[in-house]
Amino acid sequence: MVYTVITTKSSAKALSRIPVNGQKRMVEKIKEVAADPYAKHNNVTKLQGRDGYRLRVGEWRVVYELHDDRLELWVLEVGARGGIYLCVSKHLPARARNSP
Repeated sequence: MVYTVITTKSSAKALSRIPVNGQKRMVEKIKEVAADPYAKHNNVTKLQGRDGYRLRVGEWRVVYELHDDRLELWVLEVGARGGIYLCVSKHLPARARNSP
């Protein structure tokens, strides 16, 4: 079962600031995870202390949550490793939008 990818405004803006080759790699990896989110993905780790997961794509990180009841994968934040975990906060559904 394929999950629908939903991005927040902040994650879409952060993704647009990444070099184009990095964007393509990141979108491809997010689609792989959305196709089967509970498969054994090498670069996915469950976050500690909060709900969600971290996807590692080179030096970039994608923080996301799975909503199994709606079959949605919410991309909450995209950024360079290190500071990404400090700026992640709980996002409300109204701030999310469908990804392109």
